[in-house]
Amino acid sequence: MTDQARTVRVLVVGLGTMGESHALAYHTNPGFEIVGLVNRSGRAPSEVLSNYPLFTDFEKALSAVEPDLVAIATYPDSHASYAISAMETGAHVFLEKPIAANALDAHRVVEVAERHGRKLVVGYILRHHPSWVRLIDEARALGGPYVFRLNLNQQSFAETWEAHKNLMQSLSPIVDCGVHYVDVMCQITDAKPVSVRGMGVRLSQEIAADMYNYGHFQVIFDDGSVGWYEAGWGPMMSETAHFVKDIVSPNGAVSIVPDPAADSQSIDNHTKASHLQLHNAALDKDGNFVKADHVIAMESEPGHQELCDRQQAFMLRAIKDDLDLSRHMRDAVQSLEICLAADESIRIGHEIMLNKGAVRPKNPA
Repeated sequence: MTDQARTVRVLVVGLGTMGESHALAYHTNPGFEIVGLVNRSGRAPSEVLSNYPLFTDFEKALSAVEPDLVAIATYPDSHASYAISAMETGAHVFLEKPIAANALDAHRVVEVAERHGRKLVVGYILRHHPSWVRLIDEARALGGPYVFRLNLNQQSFAETWEAHKNLMQSLSPIVDCGVHYVDVMCQITDAKPVSVRGMGVRLSQEIAADMYNYGHFQVIFDDGSVGWYEAGWGPMMSETAHFVKDIVSPNGAVSIVPDPAADSQSIDNHTKASHLQLHNAALDKDGNFVKADHVIAMESEPGHQELCDRQQAFMLRAIKDDLDLSRHMRDAVQSLEICLAADESIRIGHEIMLNKGAVRPKNPA
Protein backbone atom coordinates (compact mmCIF):
# COMPACT_ATOMS: atom_id res chain seq x y z
CA MET A 1 0.00 0.00 0.00
CA THR A 2 1.39 3.42 -0.96
CA ASP A 3 1.76 6.24 1.55
CA GLN A 4 -0.96 8.11 -0.35
CA ALA A 5 -3.45 5.27 0.17
CA ARG A 6 -2.45 4.27 3.71
CA THR A 7 -4.61 5.57 6.55
CA VAL A 8 -2.97 7.89 9.05
CA ARG A 9 -2.85 6.34 12.52
CA VAL A 10 -3.71 9.03 15.08
CA LEU A 11 -3.44 9.35 18.86
CA VAL A 12 -5.78 11.99 20.33
CA VAL A 13 -4.57 13.65 23.54
CA GLY A 14 -7.13 15.56 25.60
CA LEU A 15 -10.87 14.91 25.50
CA GLY A 16 -12.39 18.25 26.42
CA THR A 17 -14.58 20.18 24.00
CA MET A 18 -11.92 20.53 21.31
CA GLY A 19 -10.35 17.10 21.81
CA GLU A 20 -13.70 15.31 21.50
CA SER A 21 -14.54 17.29 18.36
CA HIS A 22 -11.20 16.49 16.73
CA ALA A 23 -11.56 12.83 17.68
CA LEU A 24 -15.00 12.75 16.05
CA ALA A 25 -13.46 14.28 12.93
CA TYR A 26 -10.87 11.48 12.79
CA HIS A 27 -13.58 8.90 13.53
CA THR A 28 -15.64 9.92 10.49
CA ASN A 29 -12.78 10.60 8.04
CA PRO A 30 -11.71 7.38 6.26
CA GLY A 31 -8.21 8.77 5.82
CA PHE A 32 -7.58 8.37 9.56
CA GLU A 33 -7.53 5.49 12.01
CA ILE A 34 -7.74 6.31 15.72
CA VAL A 35 -5.29 4.07 17.58
CA GLY A 36 -5.74 5.59 21.02
CA LEU A 37 -7.22 8.33 23.17
CA VAL A 38 -5.48 9.98 26.12
CA ASN A 39 -7.39 11.62 28.94
CA ARG A 40 -5.38 12.34 32.06
CA SER A 41 -8.50 12.46 34.24
CA GLY A 42 -9.57 8.99 33.11
CA ARG A 43 -13.03 10.31 32.21
CA ALA A 44 -14.63 8.16 29.52
CA PRO A 45 -15.18 9.71 26.09
CA SER A 46 -18.55 10.01 24.38
CA GLU A 47 -20.28 6.78 23.39
CA VAL A 48 -19.30 6.98 19.73
CA LEU A 49 -15.62 6.98 20.77
CA SER A 50 -15.93 4.40 23.54
CA ASN A 51 -14.42 1.46 21.63
CA TYR A 52 -11.00 3.06 21.16
CA PRO A 53 -8.13 2.27 23.58
CA LEU A 54 -8.10 4.81 26.41
CA PHE A 55 -4.91 5.86 28.22
CA THR A 56 -4.27 8.21 31.13
CA ASP A 57 -0.51 8.62 30.52
CA PHE A 58 0.65 10.40 27.37
CA GLU A 59 4.18 8.98 27.16
CA LYS A 60 2.95 5.41 27.70
CA ALA A 61 0.30 5.84 25.02
CA LEU A 62 2.84 7.30 22.59
CA SER A 63 5.15 4.34 23.11
CA ALA A 64 2.37 1.75 22.98
CA VAL A 65 0.60 2.77 19.77
CA GLU A 66 3.42 4.43 17.73
CA PRO A 67 1.09 6.82 15.85
CA ASP A 68 1.70 8.63 12.57
CA LEU A 69 -0.07 11.69 13.96
CA VAL A 70 -0.64 13.02 17.47
CA ALA A 71 -3.52 15.46 17.99
CA ILE A 72 -2.99 17.55 21.13
CA ALA A 73 -5.94 19.36 22.72
CA THR A 74 -4.80 19.64 26.33
CA TYR A 75 -4.29 22.79 28.41
CA PRO A 76 -1.68 25.11 26.86
CA ASP A 77 1.01 24.48 29.47
CA SER A 78 1.54 20.96 28.08
CA HIS A 79 1.33 21.82 24.37
CA ALA A 80 5.04 22.30 23.73
CA SER A 81 6.34 19.29 25.67
CA TYR A 82 3.76 16.91 24.18
CA ALA A 83 4.30 18.21 20.64
CA ILE A 84 8.08 17.92 20.88
CA SER A 85 7.88 14.39 22.32
CA ALA A 86 5.52 13.34 19.53
CA MET A 87 7.67 14.76 16.75
CA GLU A 88 10.88 13.33 18.18
CA THR A 89 9.32 9.85 18.15
CA GLY A 90 8.37 10.17 14.48
CA ALA A 91 4.83 11.58 14.47
CA HIS A 92 3.31 14.58 12.78
CA VAL A 93 1.33 16.88 15.09
CA PHE A 94 -1.99 18.67 15.10
CA LEU A 95 -1.77 21.14 17.98
CA GLU A 96 -4.62 23.17 19.40
CA LYS A 97 -3.91 26.88 19.73
CA PRO A 98 -1.95 28.51 21.18
CA ILE A 99 1.15 26.70 19.97
CA ALA A 100 2.69 26.99 23.47
CA ALA A 101 2.30 28.83 26.76
CA ASN A 102 5.28 31.09 26.00
CA ALA A 103 7.19 32.35 22.98
CA LEU A 104 10.45 30.50 23.68
CA ASP A 105 8.63 27.16 23.71
CA ALA A 106 6.70 28.13 20.56
CA HIS A 107 9.98 28.67 18.72
CA ARG A 108 11.27 25.34 20.06
CA VAL A 109 8.21 23.51 18.73
CA VAL A 110 8.68 24.97 15.25
CA GLU A 111 12.42 24.26 15.31
CA VAL A 112 11.80 20.59 16.14
CA ALA A 113 9.17 20.30 13.40
CA GLU A 114 11.57 21.77 10.83
CA ARG A 115 14.57 19.74 12.00
CA HIS A 116 12.70 16.43 11.88
CA GLY A 117 10.61 17.20 8.79
CA ARG A 118 7.29 16.80 10.61
CA LYS A 119 4.01 18.40 9.61
CA LEU A 120 2.79 20.75 12.34
CA VAL A 121 -0.70 22.22 11.99
CA VAL A 122 -1.95 24.62 14.67
CA GLY A 123 -5.69 24.79 15.34
CA TYR A 124 -6.54 28.16 13.82
CA ILE A 125 -10.15 27.22 13.13
CA LEU A 126 -11.06 30.56 11.49
CA ARG A 127 -8.72 29.75 8.60
CA HIS A 128 -11.19 27.04 7.59
CA HIS A 129 -14.36 29.11 7.95
CA PRO A 130 -15.84 30.50 4.70
CA SER A 131 -17.16 33.71 6.30
CA TRP A 132 -13.77 34.55 7.77
CA VAL A 133 -11.93 33.66 4.57
CA ARG A 134 -14.30 35.98 2.69
CA LEU A 135 -13.86 38.72 5.32
CA ILE A 136 -10.09 38.60 4.87
CA ASP A 137 -10.36 38.66 1.05
CA GLU A 138 -12.78 41.61 1.06
CA ALA A 139 -10.65 43.55 3.56
CA ARG A 140 -7.49 43.02 1.52
CA ALA A 141 -9.35 44.22 -1.57
CA LEU A 142 -10.19 47.48 0.23
CA GLY A 143 -6.52 48.23 0.86
CA GLY A 144 -4.93 49.64 3.99
CA PRO A 145 -4.04 51.08 6.34
CA TYR A 146 -6.61 49.30 8.47
CA VAL A 147 -8.45 49.65 11.73
CA PHE A 148 -9.16 46.20 13.18
CA ARG A 149 -12.02 46.08 15.73
CA LEU A 150 -12.39 42.57 17.11
CA ASN A 151 -13.60 40.98 20.32
CA LEU A 152 -14.97 37.82 21.90
CA ASN A 153 -16.52 38.36 25.31
CA GLN A 154 -18.20 35.33 26.85
CA GLN A 155 -20.88 35.43 29.53
CA SER A 156 -19.81 32.04 30.86
CA PHE A 157 -21.40 30.15 33.75
CA ALA A 158 -21.78 26.59 35.10
CA GLU A 159 -19.43 24.14 33.32
CA THR A 160 -18.11 26.77 30.90
CA TRP A 161 -17.09 29.11 33.74
CA GLU A 162 -15.36 26.20 35.50
CA ALA A 163 -13.47 25.43 32.28
CA HIS A 164 -12.50 29.09 31.91
CA LYS A 165 -11.21 29.25 35.50
CA ASN A 166 -9.09 26.15 34.86
CA LEU A 167 -7.77 27.59 31.60
CA MET A 168 -6.80 30.84 33.31
CA GLN A 169 -4.32 28.90 35.40
CA SER A 170 -2.26 28.72 32.18
CA LEU A 171 -3.24 31.73 30.08
CA SER A 172 -5.34 34.88 30.17
CA PRO A 173 -8.40 35.29 27.90
CA ILE A 174 -6.61 37.74 25.59
CA VAL A 175 -3.89 35.18 24.88
CA ASP A 176 -6.06 32.08 24.60
CA CYS A 177 -8.68 33.66 22.31
CA GLY A 178 -6.64 36.55 20.99
CA VAL A 179 -4.29 34.45 18.87
CA HIS A 180 -7.20 33.70 16.49
CA TYR A 181 -8.02 37.34 15.90
CA VAL A 182 -4.47 38.66 15.77
CA ASP A 183 -3.88 35.98 13.14
CA VAL A 184 -6.77 37.50 11.15
CA MET A 185 -5.21 40.97 11.47
CA CYS A 186 -1.87 39.67 10.21
CA GLN A 187 -3.46 37.85 7.28
CA ILE A 188 -5.14 41.10 6.17
CA THR A 189 -2.10 43.35 6.49
CA ASP A 190 1.32 42.04 5.56
CA ALA A 191 2.85 44.78 7.71
CA LYS A 192 5.02 44.04 10.72
CA PRO A 193 3.64 44.63 14.23
CA VAL A 194 5.53 47.43 15.97
CA SER A 195 4.10 47.79 19.46
CA VAL A 196 1.28 46.67 21.74
CA ARG A 197 -0.40 48.15 24.79
CA GLY A 198 -2.76 46.20 27.04
CA MET A 199 -5.02 46.74 30.01
CA GLY A 200 -6.87 44.23 32.15
CA VAL A 201 -9.16 43.92 35.16
CA ARG A 202 -9.77 41.13 37.66
CA LEU A 203 -13.56 40.91 37.84
CA SER A 204 -13.91 37.82 40.02
CA GLN A 205 -12.70 36.67 43.45
CA GLU A 206 -12.79 33.11 42.09
CA ILE A 207 -9.57 33.52 40.11
CA ALA A 208 -6.00 34.04 41.31
CA ALA A 209 -5.11 37.48 42.67
CA ASP A 210 -2.50 38.01 39.92
CA MET A 211 -4.86 37.00 37.08
CA TYR A 212 -7.47 39.03 35.19
CA ASN A 213 -10.54 37.76 33.35
CA TYR A 214 -11.12 40.87 31.21
CA GLY A 215 -8.42 42.19 28.91
CA HIS A 216 -8.11 44.65 26.06
CA PHE A 217 -5.13 45.55 23.90
CA GLN A 218 -4.12 47.74 20.98
CA VAL A 219 -1.48 46.79 18.42
CA ILE A 220 0.23 49.11 15.92
CA PHE A 221 1.67 47.93 12.58
CA ASP A 222 4.42 49.56 10.51
CA ASP A 223 2.03 50.44 7.66
CA GLY A 224 -0.01 52.63 10.00
CA SER A 225 -2.67 50.00 10.65
CA VAL A 226 -4.01 49.74 14.20
CA GLY A 227 -6.07 47.06 15.87
CA TRP A 228 -7.85 46.40 19.13
CA TYR A 229 -9.00 43.16 20.63
CA GLU A 230 -10.87 42.46 23.86
CA ALA A 231 -11.86 39.28 25.65
CA GLY A 232 -13.64 38.74 28.92
CA TRP A 233 -14.88 35.53 30.56
CA GLY A 234 -17.31 34.97 33.38
CA PRO A 235 -20.87 35.29 34.69
CA MET A 236 -20.45 39.06 35.08
CA MET A 237 -19.83 39.73 31.37
CA SER A 238 -22.43 41.58 29.31
CA GLU A 239 -24.07 39.98 26.26
CA THR A 240 -24.53 43.44 24.71
CA ALA A 241 -21.32 43.51 22.67
CA HIS A 242 -19.86 40.03 22.68
CA PHE A 243 -19.35 39.92 18.91
CA VAL A 244 -17.59 42.81 17.14
CA LYS A 245 -15.81 41.80 13.92
CA ASP A 246 -15.19 44.96 11.94
CA ILE A 247 -12.41 46.02 9.54
CA VAL A 248 -12.17 49.68 8.42
CA SER A 249 -9.95 51.19 5.70
CA PRO A 250 -9.81 54.55 3.86
CA ASN A 251 -11.97 52.99 1.15
CA GLY A 252 -14.71 51.58 3.36
CA ALA A 253 -15.35 48.75 5.77
CA VAL A 254 -16.30 45.09 5.95
CA SER A 255 -18.00 43.53 8.95
CA ILE A 256 -19.28 40.15 10.06
CA VAL A 257 -22.85 40.59 11.27
CA PRO A 258 -23.97 37.83 13.66
CA ASP A 259 -27.38 36.39 14.32
CA PRO A 260 -28.88 38.86 16.84
CA ALA A 261 -30.19 35.94 18.91
CA ALA A 262 -26.73 34.38 19.28
CA ASP A 263 -25.45 33.92 22.85
CA SER A 264 -21.78 34.14 23.76
CA GLN A 265 -21.55 30.86 25.69
CA SER A 266 -22.41 28.72 22.63
CA ILE A 267 -19.21 27.70 20.86
CA ASP A 268 -21.06 27.52 17.53
CA ASN A 269 -21.88 31.22 17.82
CA HIS A 270 -18.25 32.30 18.20
CA THR A 271 -17.70 32.02 14.44
CA LYS A 272 -21.10 32.01 12.71
CA ALA A 273 -22.19 34.94 10.57
CA SER A 274 -25.63 36.00 9.50
CA HIS A 275 -24.03 38.00 6.70
CA LEU A 276 -21.08 40.17 5.70
CA GLN A 277 -21.72 43.88 5.23
CA LEU A 278 -19.52 45.81 2.81
CA HIS A 279 -19.43 49.59 3.04
CA ASN A 280 -17.95 51.80 0.31
CA ALA A 281 -16.60 55.18 1.46
CA ALA A 282 -16.83 56.93 -1.95
CA LEU A 283 -18.90 60.15 -2.01
CA ASP A 284 -20.49 61.97 -4.97
CA LYS A 285 -20.19 65.70 -5.69
CA ASP A 286 -22.97 66.41 -3.19
CA GLY A 287 -21.23 64.50 -0.41
CA ASN A 288 -23.57 61.51 -0.50
CA PHE A 289 -22.50 57.89 -0.73
CA VAL A 290 -22.08 56.62 -4.27
CA LYS A 291 -23.04 53.08 -3.32
CA ALA A 292 -25.36 51.61 -0.74
CA ASP A 293 -23.90 49.04 1.62
CA HIS A 294 -23.69 45.59 0.05
CA VAL A 295 -24.90 42.61 2.05
CA ILE A 296 -23.41 39.18 1.36
CA ALA A 297 -25.61 36.43 2.79
CA MET A 298 -23.60 33.60 4.33
CA GLU A 299 -25.75 30.53 3.80
CA SER A 300 -25.11 27.04 5.21
CA GLU A 301 -22.68 28.31 7.82
CA PRO A 302 -20.56 25.44 9.17
CA GLY A 303 -21.00 24.56 12.83
CA HIS A 304 -18.21 23.82 15.26
CA GLN A 305 -17.99 20.11 14.39
CA GLU A 306 -17.86 20.74 10.64
CA LEU A 307 -15.06 23.25 11.16
CA CYS A 308 -13.11 20.62 13.11
CA ASP A 309 -13.78 18.18 10.27
CA ARG A 310 -12.32 20.72 7.83
CA GLN A 311 -9.23 21.26 9.98
CA GLN A 312 -8.51 17.54 10.02
CA ALA A 313 -9.10 17.25 6.28
CA PHE A 314 -6.41 19.93 5.91
CA MET A 315 -4.14 18.00 8.29
CA LEU A 316 -4.55 14.91 6.13
CA ARG A 317 -3.76 16.86 2.97
CA ALA A 318 -0.68 18.39 4.61
CA ILE A 319 0.66 14.89 5.27
CA LYS A 320 -0.39 13.22 2.01
CA ASP A 321 0.55 16.09 -0.31
CA ASP A 322 3.63 17.20 1.63
CA LEU A 323 2.37 20.77 2.00
CA ASP A 324 4.87 23.48 2.92
CA LEU A 325 3.70 24.71 6.33
CA SER A 326 6.54 27.18 6.96
CA ARG A 327 4.30 30.26 6.74
CA HIS A 328 1.59 28.55 8.79
CA MET A 329 4.04 27.87 11.63
CA ARG A 330 5.59 31.35 11.52
CA ASP A 331 2.14 32.92 11.69
CA ALA A 332 1.24 30.80 14.72
CA VAL A 333 4.34 32.01 16.56
CA GLN A 334 3.84 35.66 15.57
CA SER A 335 0.22 35.85 16.73
CA LEU A 336 1.19 34.26 20.06
CA GLU A 337 4.07 36.70 20.56
CA ILE A 338 1.77 39.68 20.02
CA CYS A 339 -0.77 38.39 22.53
CA LEU A 340 1.91 37.52 25.08
CA ALA A 341 3.30 41.03 24.69
CA ALA A 342 -0.18 42.40 25.41
CA ASP A 343 -0.36 40.25 28.54
CA GLU A 344 3.08 41.47 29.61
CA SER A 345 2.01 45.06 28.99
CA ILE A 346 -0.92 44.60 31.37
CA ARG A 347 1.35 43.17 34.06
CA ILE A 348 4.06 45.85 33.87
CA GLY A 349 1.79 48.80 33.01
CA HIS A 350 3.39 50.16 29.85
CA GLU A 351 3.74 49.63 26.11
CA ILE A 352 5.80 46.73 24.72
CA MET A 353 7.92 47.20 21.60
CA LEU A 354 7.77 44.12 19.38
CA ASN A 355 10.38 42.26 17.32
CA LYS A 356 12.90 42.75 20.12
CA GLY A 357 13.08 39.07 21.04
CA ALA A 358 10.78 36.55 22.67
CA VAL A 359 8.37 37.72 25.34
CA ARG A 360 8.42 35.79 28.60
CA PRO A 361 5.06 35.07 30.26
CA LYS A 362 4.24 35.14 33.97
CA ASN A 363 4.59 31.35 34.36
CA PRO A 364 6.74 29.78 31.61
CA ALA A 365 5.92 26.13 31.03
